[in-house]
Amino acid sequence: MRGLHGLDGAVRVEVLTDRPDDRFAPGAILHLAGDDRPLTIERARPVEDGPGWRLRFEEVPTRNAAERLREAYLEIEVDRSTDLDAGAAYWHEVVGSTVRDSTGAELGKVADVYRAGESEVYVVRGPAGEIDVPAVRHVITTFAPERGEIVVDEGVLDLGAPAVDAAPTVKPPRRRPRWSRHGKGGRESSGPPPAAGGEQP
Repeated sequence: MRGLHGLDGAVRVEVLTDRPDDRFAPGAILHLAGDDRPLTIERARPVEDGPGWRLRFEEVPTRNAAERLREAYLEIEVDRSTDLDAGAAYWHEVVGSTVRDSTGAELGKVADVYRAGESEVYVVRGPAGEIDVPAVRHVITTFAPERGEIVVDEGVLDLGAPAVDAAPTVKPPRRRPRWSRHGKGGRESSGPPPAAGGEQP
């Protein structure tokens, strides 16, 4: 839940489901993560001026009552057999899966999942640090969270490239030619050799 809206207990939520019209239908029952108390949707609609939905629950009549929902995750009970397409998984089932490359080397474990546009991205943390793995077919060659296994194509991810935040490689100063900029060569520059970094002292 991302924020409060108005004085009557309405809240603004970030959408993590592909089926918001079903999940947020009036009468649907949600729960705070780890809390069995029901939150029955009284009304819901997409936010007109940005991402997310605005929800109003029967059990939350005021803005003060809605404060306990701030920054919390909302959950809904679902029937996995009818809710997911073949080969799909819920985010919580993916978290903790071991990620390996095509040679079998372990890259780490899925620590988090987030959405970027229409795709999901798995945050993998391991010995080499943290990498983001897009959940798309040409990157993930084996997807089996039911047995805790994900295999990626390391070539597509370009894992051999230096990290964006890696220290830049320091190149030696470029040597200036021993002739004047004004001549065609054969005449030495009258200035002293450049200092480190190519600057004149």
